[in-house]
Amino acid sequence: MPIWQSISIAAVAFYVMSKVVEGPFLEALDVLAKRMRLPSSVAGATLLAFGTSAPELSTAIVALFADGMHASTGVGSIVGSAIFQILVVVGFAAAVQASTLDWRPVLRDSVFYALSIVLLIGFVQDDRLTLVEAAVLVGTYVVYLLVMWSWARNVTEAEPNNVDQAPLRPDPRVSERPQSIGRRLVGAATWPVDRLVGLLPDAKTKPAWTLPVFALSLAVIGLACYWLVFAAEALAHALAVPPAIIALTILAGGSSVPELISSATVSRQGRGDMAIANAIGSNIFDVLVSLGLPVLLYCLLYGDLEGLGGATVVSSTLLLFATLIMVVGLLAAQRFRVGRPFGVFLVVVYAGYVVAAYLGWIG
Repeated sequence: MPIWQSISIAAVAFYVMSKVVEGPFLEALDVLAKRMRLPSSVAGATLLAFGTSAPELSTAIVALFADGMHASTGVGSIVGSAIFQILVVVGFAAAVQASTLDWRPVLRDSVFYALSIVLLIGFVQDDRLTLVEAAVLVGTYVVYLLVMWSWARNVTEAEPNNVDQAPLRPDPRVSERPQSIGRRLVGAATWPVDRLVGLLPDAKTKPAWTLPVFALSLAVIGLACYWLVFAAEALAHALAVPPAIIALTILAGGSSVPELISSATVSRQGRGDMAIANAIGSNIFDVLVSLGLPVLLYCLLYGDLEGLGGATVVSSTLLLFATLIMVVGLLAAQRFRVGRPFGVFLVVVYAGYVVAAYLGWIG
């Protein structure tokens, strides 16, 4: 595939994804959260995390059941995405908008995330996953949902009062200053996507369309993410980028773009708790469901899953635990006040991780 074609596909896929996430997807999610009376952090850790983790779940299913794929690919993509989300997604959300977080949901999600990592470390040490182990992973997520259900009904969180001050869809009646030629060209190029997304019903004014819009948004996000990763891989191969860098950046980061966009969007709206809960909640979902559910189905059909990557997976999973301790420790040291320096630091740490893996310092 020519380089220009890869860049074009990646750009269109990213724009489609960002347009859907910032518009109909988050609008439908807000309506669902209000119907279910979910606090901001609970909605971010469950509904938002579920929606944005669809690419990781699809990747793991394909890796386990498609011909010519290897089990370690599915496990590796989950671990790589988790590292990307805890560092880059959290970091980017913090850099976009400074905020003071409620320490309670951060501690809540961090405890379950740590538990999921401990379970994964214990299960993969023998280089295989069994039916019982997969059932434990999925069952732990059910327990997590029960805790969230109880939390939503017994814990009162301080909700931001500026959520509705920044509408997700711009009002076309608002007059704008004359645009430059560059902006007009970009507007002309993105007009088809804007027009198609604009045809979707507004869940806030038409509540009956909430579930269909939410489901359709998930499908579009998953499809756009697939093409983004496909185009980015083609571009990386054309530029002779090493496979290790492709795995750590394209596969891990590409499948985490929905989390990146959604967390940045809600953070910009003043919902920092929801942004952080989305990042950590997505990791919980990835380890317990995106990995546990496909493995459970595989074990039911074919028996134990073997050949996970052994020591490499264990070392990467231990790194997940280390990044969690680092992020939570930094948050506590700052009294859960996050801003641009904190966000930039996390992104730099991830860049260092990529360089270390490329140089072979991380197995």
